[in-house]
Amino acid sequence: MMGGMGGIDVITSSARLADGREIIYFDEKPGSGRAAVADTRDLGVTSTASELRLDPLLEEWTIVASHRQGRTFLPPADQCPLCPSRPGRPSEIPAPDYDVVVFENRFPSLAEDVPDVPGAVDGEAIFPRRPGRGRCEVLVFTSEHEGSFAALTPDRARTVIEAWADRTAALSALPEVEHVFPFENRGEEIGVTLHHPHGQIYAYPFVAPRVAAMVRAAWRHRERYGRNLFDDVVEAERRAGERIVVRGEHWTGFVPAAARWPYEVRLFPDRRVPDLAALDDAERDDLAVVYLELLRRFDGLFDTRTPYIAAWHQAPVHEAREEFGLHLQLFTVRRAAGKLKYLAGSESGMAVWINDITPESAAAQLRSIDV
Repeated sequence: MMGGMGGIDVITSSARLADGREIIYFDEKPGSGRAAVADTRDLGVTSTASELRLDPLLEEWTIVASHRQGRTFLPPADQCPLCPSRPGRPSEIPAPDYDVVVFENRFPSLAEDVPDVPGAVDGEAIFPRRPGRGRCEVLVFTSEHEGSFAALTPDRARTVIEAWADRTAALSALPEVEHVFPFENRGEEIGVTLHHPHGQIYAYPFVAPRVAAMVRAAWRHRERYGRNLFDDVVEAERRAGERIVVRGEHWTGFVPAAARWPYEVRLFPDRRVPDLAALDDAERDDLAVVYLELLRRFDGLFDTRTPYIAAWHQAPVHEAREEFGLHLQLFTVRRAAGKLKYLAGSESGMAVWINDITPESAAAQLRSIDV
């Protein structure tokens, strides 16, 4: 595959790691030969025991993946598994250098080859379960251990976007996959276990509850008003203007009128599309610029680097493709310098959110940051 911005061609090549997992390089220049570099580690065969159990009270699936307890946790920089391999120190990435790389997670919540499980917990039909079949990938933004997505160049951000789009299309084609979720966790407050700048992609065998709720809301809106919910929300935010944080040629980012997190932005393309793979070149080019601006505004909120979750909401693979609107939700768990937004009784127990900051003041603060 080739594509890109500013004269850059993104070339993909794939290989297998020592335990059979796939690794895919996204190179900005041809002829790197990175996929030809062998993984010399003695890893043995990866074994994943993952299953899905349905909560009958909520009709939502829970992933049970007890094998993940042994995953790597905050290693020192000289032992980082996401840095390029060095003589005497092989890593998850065999090549001595790379631009952007994607590989199957060594400790996945979901995998394609998990064993079958009995059809119900305790043989009770009210507690159905099934194998946790899907795929979990790690997407590494840069070979540099220090830094963050916000520190990338627009060209490198564009390469990451190409990787998101490529993997969305590839994972959507897997027979067991119903929903593809690219995301980034940044900061120990979020729970990251590796500091190297990276994100992940989950390919679920079901539609995630948040997206499923949006689909239901979109259909209800269509029935009531004959219009698209996502279009109406974005147009209303543009008319109001007060909560808009960033505007590009093809993208609009705003603090939602009913934001749950103290600092939260939703970023929508002006043209409604179902997923990242459906974006055209101009939209991808503009996203590389607008997204970097948005992340840098978040980093300017506090004296220390802002912890955040960047979550791409994409249409389900097999439903609501024409009705759903791709968008990013970016939010931080920090509500003030040195203070976190804890999900306490109302949020965690009842899913009723209480926001300590008005969305209008949060938007004004984000707009005021010099980037």
